[in-house]
This record gives sequence, C-alpha cells and structure tokens, in this order.
Amino acid sequence: MLKIDNLHAEIDGKTILNGLTLEIPAGEVHAIMGPNGAGKSTLAYVLGGRPGYEVTQGSVSFNGVDLLDLEPHERAAAGLFLGFQYPVEIPGVSNLQFLREALNSQRKARGEEALTGGEFLKLAKDKAALLKLDPDMLKRHVNVGFSGGEKKRAEMVQMGILDPKFAVLDETDSGLDIDALRVVGDGINAIMRDPAKGVLLITHYQRLLEVVKPDKVSILSQGRIVRTGGPELAIELENDGYDAVMADA
Repeated sequence: MLKIDNLHAEIDGKTILNGLTLEIPAGEVHAIMGPNGAGKSTLAYVLGGRPGYEVTQGSVSFNGVDLLDLEPHERAAAGLFLGFQYPVEIPGVSNLQFLREALNSQRKARGEEALTGGEFLKLAKDKAALLKLDPDMLKRHVNVGFSGGEKKRAEMVQMGILDPKFAVLDETDSGLDIDALRVVGDGINAIMRDPAKGVLLITHYQRLLEVVKPDKVSILSQGRIVRTGGPELAIELENDGYDAVMADA
C-alpha cells in the first residue's frame, strides 16, 4: 500500500531523512518510534507534502501511484490523511464548515456526489459520538480554545469523516490524559482497522500501543529505519531505552 524506498529529504539545506526504506501493506498498523530529532515528524511532513521539505533522493508510492508527484490536496483525495502532532487553529472557520468543504472536495475529486447538509450532519454527529466529542464543539472555530485532548479528538473526528485509505498519525498521543488516550486509541481502531486500510503511527510511548496494538514496530534513528520487530519491540524500548535497544541494531 505504502512503499518508501531509500528516501532522503532535507529542510533548509539540512539532511533529515537519510536513506529511509519502509513498506506497509494494506491491513497493517505500523508504529514508528525513535529519539527526538530522529526524523519522525519530517517523515510525516514529507508524506503529507508540506512545503519546505525537499526530497533529494528515493521514492514513495501509494497504491502504485508516485506520491511525491502529487500536490497535498491530491494526496488527500487519493486517500492519505495526516494527523498533526500540534493541530493548528483556524479562527473564523467552524469545524462543520471546514469538514464539509474538505469532504465534498475530496468526493468531487473522486467523481462522487457531494453530501447534502443533512447527510453530512448525520455523519458528523456519528463520528463525534464515536470519539465522545460534544457535537456542539463542531460548531466552534477549528481548534480555537480547545484543550490538547479536545484538539486530538476533533482531529480523529475529522479522520472518521474523511474516511482515508491510509493515515499517518504524528504523535497523536501527545497531550492526552489517560481517559482521552483510550478514547483516541479506540477511535483509531474503529476507523482504521480494516483489511483495505493502513496506518503509520508515530509515537514516543508504549501506552498508546497498548490500545491500538500495532502489527509491527520500527525504530527510526538518524533518518533511517535501524530495526523492525513486533509489538514486543515497543515494550523493550519502554523497559530498556533507546541506547540499549539500538546498540544491537
């Protein structure tokens, strides 16, 4: 589904990704862990198409299509979703307005009919209920005045509404308390656990993986994958730390 081959990328002339190779088939949740500065968020931004990140070598294919050749909105229409470590605020734009425009723009790009106002409201309320988010919060401006946990829940509601084929989630557990972590983890499972979908889950901590339960775990260090294993690798990292685990990589 997602195939990354020998990917090199830089920002402001500084190399961050240094020969990263990774393949994630449909039906797999693949967790990426690594120390600060390893390139985890850079990987997410490169896949999402964030401006300023230049790919200097390598390739990325998504369902057989050259992902790097697509503009960010084209990647989204193709079914790629990027969840941010720090979701941005958009004053003056309500969540409902933002999400309806986003969804119908993607449906149009795929040759599908736009949802009516009533159809969209029902969908939005269903997904808000799934993430235990007060539906009234969808009437507020995007992330404005939201707590960290509310921003992450709102972003998962967005993912549920857009229903992507593949989600890149950058430290979705950041800023979540124990209860919110469980709700968000359960939401990821409900929305993305599907034989036809895939997830790249970037995290620092084992606690989210106790809920989502990845199929594979990889360690990213100095811009490339240095070790891959099963869920037990995350437990090993939690117990022993990066230095001890990567000494054997």
